[in-house]
Amino acid sequence: MAERKDSPATPLGVYDRTIKERITGIEVIALALSLVWLLGAAVFFIVLDTGPDAASPGGILRFIMIMLAIFMPVAMIWVAATAARASRVMREESQRLQAAIDAIRQAYVAQNQGRNTVSEPSVTRKLDEIAAAQRKAETALAMFTSTRQGEAAPAPTPAPVPTEAGEDDQVSLPLGTTAEDMQPPLGRADFIRALNFPETPDDRDGFAALRKALKDRQTAQLIQAAQDVLTLLSHDGIYMDDLSPDMARPELWRRFGAGERGRAVAALGGVRDRSSLALTAARMKQDSIFRDAAHHFLRLFDRMFTQFAETATDAEISELSDTRTARAFMLLGRVAGTFH
Repeated sequence: MAERKDSPATPLGVYDRTIKERITGIEVIALALSLVWLLGAAVFFIVLDTGPDAASPGGILRFIMIMLAIFMPVAMIWVAATAARASRVMREESQRLQAAIDAIRQAYVAQNQGRNTVSEPSVTRKLDEIAAAQRKAETALAMFTSTRQGEAAPAPTPAPVPTEAGEDDQVSLPLGTTAEDMQPPLGRADFIRALNFPETPDDRDGFAALRKALKDRQTAQLIQAAQDVLTLLSHDGIYMDDLSPDMARPELWRRFGAGERGRAVAALGGVRDRSSLALTAARMKQDSIFRDAAHHFLRLFDRMFTQFAETATDAEISELSDTRTARAFMLLGRVAGTFH
């Protein structure tokens, strides 16, 4: 029967290998020490021995002591050799097992990356569509404003005279007013809904809130930063929906918004999943792009929550802390040492 060969494409091929029994240096050293000891004992007890013979009253006891003196060290040598060989085998088994675990993890990560590459998340596609629609709207608004200004330039009209309420409700805007300045302020309910991102491709309310949030410059920056870190975390199989963090009280979040840091607000880092923490910490140390994106996201979330906590109610703070963006903040903040 042909000897089985390990296939390099199999993740467990590193571990599933036949251990061939062979004489190693440990056995050679033990055999050499045993021969040296037996030779020395033979020289001492046979050549140089001049004591009483075995037939004398003390001869039997002396014979037993001689046998122990000769063979006991030999037995101890082979016991030590056996222990050393077993230790070496255990080290090799541990190395093969660790290699198999690393191979399984790499295969799992590669599978997730391939799945993410083949089917792009719907949230990312929707965000791109919303951004493109926003740019088109701003371009059309700028063209409309420049056209109206060009038509009014040849015949300037005098400044309007203030009239009574109800006669003319139009508000005059200064030149240079951008589309962002004309937008109404973002409501806290829409803000919280946008930070959680749409649940499904059919989540119309979620996409409507996200569309409103992207029209606010600071909120759009935070959402983009959150999307970046969530995408990078998904490459390691870490998803916010899989985390079940310990929820902190609104009073503790308010203390964080007031500027307290360290152990005083350590309960905010409620993510306890060891696998997610270990993978994120390793990625933070090894990947400079991920590290920069994480710190950028933490700074934006810190600045956002400081402003949000000034006017938000306890119920709104609790709702915000349960969003996907807040869970990413808990995970990255604990890894980055924000709560130490």
